[in-house]
Amino acid sequence: MESRRGRYGGTFVRARPEPAAGGEDELRRRVEAVDVEDTLRFREVLEVGAAGLCAAHGLADAQAARLRAALDATRDAPLADYRRLDTMLHLTLAELAGSPSLAAQYAAVRATVNDLLDCIPLLVRNLEHSQAQHGALVEAVLDGDADGAREVMREHCEGTAALLRGFLP
Repeated sequence: MESRRGRYGGTFVRARPEPAAGGEDELRRRVEAVDVEDTLRFREVLEVGAAGLCAAHGLADAQAARLRAALDATRDAPLADYRRLDTMLHLTLAELAGSPSLAAQYAAVRATVNDLLDCIPLLVRNLEHSQAQHGALVEAVLDGDADGAREVMREHCEGTAALLRGFLP
């Protein structure tokens, strides 16, 4: 992810460059420097808050369509594209919360979470469960169910955290 300031600024998801020789070692070195628990807790605070804000304040028709489109893009996505599209769904929710600061902080923490996720296998069963949670989350947000949106997002973040704790040293 890249954040740019200014008139044409924003937060953009960029394709991850193909790893060079030793790229996996470099990724592992970067991950070893991460406080995993801090990263996962911060992510949960941001995402649960964003989900609650979106549901509590409601979304305009164009915003709701944008959230639905981000969810639809993750459905049946090829595995090679899934993480990028999943990131876009979560980033869309953060942006729709109406706080540029929240969206910027989320983009930063998500980049770190993606580095962590890149160190573990992509499991289809987990992705299917994640997709079911995404659907429930978007439904709660669009229904204006702030408590439900927060709870689904909390469970979603906890699931990712448990997966990472199970695989990372």
